[in-house]
Parts: sequence; C-alpha cells; structure tokens
Amino acid sequence: MRRLGANGMREYRKRIVVMRKSDKEIELMAQAGAITGAALQATLDALRPGVTTAEVDKIAEQVIRDAGAVPSFKGFRGYPASTCIEINDVVVHGIPSEDVVVEEGDIVGVDVGAYFEGFHGDTAATLAIGDVSDEARDLISVTEASLRAGIDAAQAGNRLKAIPMAIQECVEAAGFSVVRQLLGHGIGRQMHEPPQVPNYYSPGEFPDYELQLRPGIVLAIEPMVNVGGVAVTVDSDGWTTRTADGSLSAHFEHTIAVTKDGPRILTARD
Repeated sequence: MRRLGANGMREYRKRIVVMRKSDKEIELMAQAGAITGAALQATLDALRPGVTTAEVDKIAEQVIRDAGAVPSFKGFRGYPASTCIEINDVVVHGIPSEDVVVEEGDIVGVDVGAYFEGFHGDTAATLAIGDVSDEARDLISVTEASLRAGIDAAQAGNRLKAIPMAIQECVEAAGFSVVRQLLGHGIGRQMHEPPQVPNYYSPGEFPDYELQLRPGIVLAIEPMVNVGGVAVTVDSDGWTTRTADGSLSAHFEHTIAVTKDGPRILTARD
C-alpha cells in the first residue's frame, strides 16, 4: 500500500474503522491464505535463470484458479497481472513481462494475492537466483528476519507501533534502510483495509500507531528493505517502484491474525 498524502491522511483519520474478524471468518481467511501461500511457493520453485516473469505469473494464476480462487491483484486499480515480481532494485509492483528474463545473480521478489470465499490472502518472499553477493544474501536474510520480528510483536494487548518498531530495529541494526513510502495494511473482505501498518516508527506520524491489537484483527505485514537509502521512484507504467539510488531491495510479507494465543500466520507455505 502506498502511504497516503496529506489530504488522504486527513480523510483517513475521519473514517478509520478496524473491522475484527470472527473465528469463522479467520478460518475462511486461512483457506484463502493457504491458496495464496501455495501460489507463492509454486512461483519460487519456478524461479531460475532463463525463465520470464510472465511465465512465473502464469504459474501463480493457474494455482490460484485451480483451487477455485481468483487472483486478488489482477484488475485491482487496473493492475494487469496476478503477481508483482521484483528484480534487484524493484521494491514492489513490478509488472510481469515476456521481455523480462530472470538471470543468474538476481534477487527476485514475488508478491501474490488470492481471493477465496469472500476473503483475500496476501504474501511475498524474495529469493536469490544462484550465486549472489554476500550483501544480497544478507539483505534477504535480514528482511525475512524483520518480518518474523514484526509478526512476533503482533500480540493481543500491544499497540500496533510495536510491529514497526520491531521491524525497524532489526533492519537498521544490520545497516539497511526501511522503505517509508509503502506500508503494510489490514486485510479481509477488501485487499486493503485499515489500519495502515508502517515498517518504521515516527511518533505522531500515523494515528494507527496507537491502535490496540485485539483478537480478530488481521494484518498484512510486509517489510520492504533497501541496501541504500529509503527513497523510491515510480516508473512511467505507474506501478513499478524502484529504489531511487539503484540499490538492491527485498520484500517479505505474511497475512496474520491476532489471536489470544499469539499471532497466527494465515499464508504459511508448506
């Protein structure tokens, strides 16, 4: 989710309502999440030098449709594909193409969503293709660790700010940067619902920071982490978002439910 501008933030403050899901709804979301996780795993298994991002996208869509679900991303605000595929300096929203070929030494992120029985799942992961630099491997490892830290902080009774604080601490301790222009989000019957889930903490910047996490709140937590600075740019296609300085970026995401027994990952992969 792109962060809101000043006008959008004012409107958001007026209408922020976080819908908690019932146990039955969370079980339906777990089914959507399982399909989403299976689609992501199928794409990660398919990533290799020489494959096009369009081929990878078709694999995800087939898994989703074979399960009786619908790709969440396809057609969303005009987006043309079932996945977002992020190579090297692409942070998010890379459009799959027959002209984009995965190469040895790339790092490739895949973001996928599935809609099933009225609910969405949303998940992402970044993979090293063959022999990559130590810096690239560290970036992937730290980004995945920051997601785990954010999930661990999603405990009932905590304020939402515990999640971005945990993510930011993990990332910056390793010398990397947390993207600020793009955020995680609530999820359910809509792919993007309140609250916003930043990956950094800046007191007073987001009203969502002070939200108390309660059982039934479902979040898509998704740290986006750069080797270089935090700034990003958007290509002329209106979607592909890159690091402004050309540095590598990695992205991991899970849909999770806050429960009285701790956070539950709904998009886990086998």
